[in-house]
Amino acid sequence: MNIKKWFLLLLCLTFFNAVSFGQSQEKKFKLVIDAGHGGEDPGCKGRKSMEKNVTLNVALKLGKLISDNFDDVQVIYTRKTDVFVEVYKRAVIANNNHADLFISLHCNAAENRSAHGVETWVMGLAKSDANMEVAKKENAAILKEKNFENNYEGFNPNSPEANVIFSLHTSAYMSHSIMLADKVQKNLVRNTHLVDRTVKQAGFWVLYKVAMPSILVELGFLSNATEEEYMIKPTSQDIMAVSIYNAFVEYRNALDGGSRKTLPLPKVTETKDMAS
Repeated sequence: MNIKKWFLLLLCLTFFNAVSFGQSQEKKFKLVIDAGHGGEDPGCKGRKSMEKNVTLNVALKLGKLISDNFDDVQVIYTRKTDVFVEVYKRAVIANNNHADLFISLHCNAAENRSAHGVETWVMGLAKSDANMEVAKKENAAILKEKNFENNYEGFNPNSPEANVIFSLHTSAYMSHSIMLADKVQKNLVRNTHLVDRTVKQAGFWVLYKVAMPSILVELGFLSNATEEEYMIKPTSQDIMAVSIYNAFVEYRNALDGGSRKTLPLPKVTETKDMAS
């Protein structure tokens, strides 16, 4: 074969490899993991901990599990360090990346310090005062932002009309959001042995603005001393991350008929955590 033919063959191989690489990149499933709060916004506080640290720990653990076990998934974080990211920018990050799924991680708190348990939320109209209070608490983070009136179309979480803005919301992603929320809730309750506060609906701005299936997870109550002690342990955070990971595996399998394996729960050994 002469040099000209070799050159043409090499050129063709290079072209087809580039096309194949581009196609494989395009096929990646994009998951946005949102560690709630951060920086100057600590979220709710327990006696020993802050929400922003617990959510960051679990988010990073979850993202690593997915990156290590899924070649076809790109993990995108709204934050990877203790920084303040405006609520509206979290939705922008997800939308600009054309993500396929959005998971926002939070911790709960209540004036009643005996309140406890896990709950998973999807976007919807709050149909009870209790649901509205949870959404109001999480949406209140926007009040820490400069020019929040402009960024949130005049929305004020403390106004009596705050829930009305969500009343016209209809989501093409509701069925998939509920499917994932149900799997996350079941895995977390089974593996953490925390009380099942079920899957619920309420108006969370960050879920309202993302154009993809999305859920918000309240991992437990930092205002409950016993539950806080559990949640701040690195091994407990490992269990929570594996639980959400396994729910994600089940969700992907349900979508495409796959047979990916879930992970066993980690052995309980104490190690120093990076952001506790």
